[in-house]
Amino acid sequence: MQAEERNRQDQHNFPQDSYKPRLIACEVTRRCNLACLHCRASAQSEPYPDELTGEEWMRLIDEIASLGKPILILTGGEPTLRRDIYEIAEHASSKGLRVVLSSNGININKESTKRMKNAGIKRLSISLDGATSRTHDSFRGVKGAFEKAVRGAKEAKEADLDLQINTTITRLNLEEVPGILNLAARLGAVAYHPFLLVPVGRASQLKAQEIPAEEYEKLLCWFAQIREKIALPIKVTCAPHYYRILHQRARERGKTVSAHTQGLNAFTQGCLAGTAFCFISFRGDVQPCGYLELKCGNIREKSFSEIWRNSEVLNDLRNIGKYQGKCGRCEFKRICGGCRARAYSVSGDCLAEEPYCVYEPATRKN
Repeated sequence: MQAEERNRQDQHNFPQDSYKPRLIACEVTRRCNLACLHCRASAQSEPYPDELTGEEWMRLIDEIASLGKPILILTGGEPTLRRDIYEIAEHASSKGLRVVLSSNGININKESTKRMKNAGIKRLSISLDGATSRTHDSFRGVKGAFEKAVRGAKEAKEADLDLQINTTITRLNLEEVPGILNLAARLGAVAYHPFLLVPVGRASQLKAQEIPAEEYEKLLCWFAQIREKIALPIKVTCAPHYYRILHQRARERGKTVSAHTQGLNAFTQGCLAGTAFCFISFRGDVQPCGYLELKCGNIREKSFSEIWRNSEVLNDLRNIGKYQGKCGRCEFKRICGGCRARAYSVSGDCLAEEPYCVYEPATRKN
């Protein structure tokens, strides 16, 4: 009964108008020059029809800037395949948005890093899914991808461009995670962002390579321990119960977890889908995140602000009183929230409980 009463209070106290986007990922193209096993978009090398034009992206950026100054992540596919990517980035920078470009590193060279700097891009993220070429190239589907990604990372540092290294973790590369982390540090990265696999798009074929929930927990505990010993900031993505683990560890020591809400290393809570983060597809569809393919509206049909404020899907995600199962009664739901995309991929309901969490809430179901 206590859990039910808490849920009623959560629904009653739900401040729908208080949410503002802090991070927006823009899929500026779905074209890609790799064929990654885990690609959420099942990206291909050929041009996709009906992509948003440069003018459409710039109009959207103007509207976003009128609502606030979020971090804008230019992603894909491979965003450097767009001829006007630097013009789009420069326009966003001119509007006061902090721009990050997410790349596989293949096209990163002296000329591209120079153009990124001139366009006001604050950070370049490059994905490394193995500590060796054998693992990374197998993951990415193209021989030589590792060598080119490492070369691109070095070019970024040579150009004094902040470098972030991302990794999607599965059984295929789990044992190499410490090696990848060490490589990121040697390359001079300013942040390391490991992603836990969400089985959507091409990644749906990797279900057998997903890490079991128990190993998942051990890995997140390892990240929580290692972040206290190294200078390189670690931000685990698509694993919101990592934040529950951080709070548990802090509570055991009589401390609190400091939340950094500003800057590119912002550290606040677990799943941000629909509350502080959203994804805009190459055709203008607004989604809670790139892995949660629930269309909330299209910017060719409605304004971004209207979609952000009025989407039923987004407002449901903001109302933690609607969360179900263990997530609904968990004392950590405000700082974790469970991965809404993973819940949807497993159950078909984005409000269902996180299927890869072993934690049993203190308040059990009566």
